Amino acid sequence: MMSLQAAFEKYNVYVLIPTYNNATTIAQVIQSVLSYTHRILIVNDGSTDHTKEVLAQFPSIEQVAYPVNKGKGYALRQGFKYLQKKEVKYVITIDSDGQHKASDLIHFIHNIDQHPAAIMMGARDMGQANVPGKSSFGNKFSNFWFKLQTGINMPDTQTGYRLYPLYLMKDISLFTNKYELEIEVIVKAAWRGIEVVAVPIDVYYPTKEERISHFRPFKDFSRISVLNTWLTTLALLYYIPKRLIVGVKKKILPGVSL
Repeated sequence: MMSLQAAFEKYNVYVLIPTYNNATTIAQVIQSVLSYTHRILIVNDGSTDHTKEVLAQFPSIEQVAYPVNKGKGYALRQGFKYLQKKEVKYVITIDSDGQHKASDLIHFIHNIDQHPAAIMMGARDMGQANVPGKSSFGNKFSNFWFKLQTGINMPDTQTGYRLYPLYLMKDISLFTNKYELEIEVIVKAAWRGIEVVAVPIDVYYPTKEERISHFRPFKDFSRISVLNTWLTTLALLYYIPKRLIVGVKKKILPGVSL
């Protein structure tokens, strides 16, 4: 059986880790991923703690850094651009706070043959212990709007553990800079006909006392709500009617490519 290291090479996959002020966890996350692949890109999103010094311990790992914090969405966009210039085909994003388990990388890699042109979303068990109430509510909220905007049912649209087919995303225009980027990208990809599938993953949620989060409930929910309003307006005016028309044509002209 092919090793996971070899599979990352075969499928041309990188792991992208955006980080902001996670100096206490980023080294452990990197070490865990290194057990499976050396194809890693770190994006240091203007950290002000000791993240820079921690990352200096890994000189062989590719890094992108800039001095001022811009937000997770901006960091992901910079990572995508960097890897697209290297003609990387797939990228798996993983958070730097230690919640995601590197052992789940295998689930994404092993599904590439079955879904070679899909965004794979790591589906968490939102019913497990220590899941923050805001995460559970936010996920249900996001799943509802994603279904309305795309017609696709997904169990976890807020997960940060994902595989993106970068080779299909070069022409998708992304403009958001914060957490809402992770909604913008899957909606626009679905509108382009890119398959979106769920892949079950495990996740570690620390206790409330140990938890570190840069998510700001009021500001970030407000940004997400504004984005959803804009995306829903576009869906109602164009993409939902288009989907209905295509569906009718397929019934009238079965077997005809549209």
